[in-house]
Amino acid sequence: MAASIFSKTQFTILSILLTLTLVFALGAAEDGFVRAIDRKLLGLKKQKFSHFRFFFHDIYSGKNPSALSIIQPPKNSSKIGFGVVSMIDDPLTEGPELSSKLLGKAQGFYGLASQTEAALIVAMNFHIMQGKYNGSTLTILGRNNVFNKVREMPVIGGSGLFRFASGYAHASTHKFNPSNGDAVVEYNVYVLHY
Repeated sequence: MAASIFSKTQFTILSILLTLTLVFALGAAEDGFVRAIDRKLLGLKKQKFSHFRFFFHDIYSGKNPSALSIIQPPKNSSKIGFGVVSMIDDPLTEGPELSSKLLGKAQGFYGLASQTEAALIVAMNFHIMQGKYNGSTLTILGRNNVFNKVREMPVIGGSGLFRFASGYAHASTHKFNPSNGDAVVEYNVYVLHY
């Protein structure tokens, strides 16, 4: 009889250990809809830190502009254009000349979000079209006070090889034409990604 009690105890302990092993291997439900998982199951390896540098060409002039003003507020008494919103499909190039190598596109929109200064709310994707990052995007969402020498905006995510990306972008105006609104902006983007 002692042998059968001992084997029942062993069986119970073994069952508990196997159950716990399965729970930890599959991820324990924490709130009924969330579970922890091992990043390796998604193919995520070691996190990398990368620096990208390119020039953003915001072109309002000419026959084929890359930036269009899509919203003009009805009562705009602001001298800086509070409420104006523009949609962009701007080239990202290797150098400050539009003729330099095309690296990707900046696609999204921005609007003048301050009544007292030229500060934009910017929502855009940097769609990379060259090299191993071809087809991947980095997403920027933040405040851009355009007359500051350097503006910092957060990288809030990405797609493709930039899944789970985070970091920041520094924007510096390289050239601005006040008569037509065309601008060339240097971007230095620092990103943690897998």
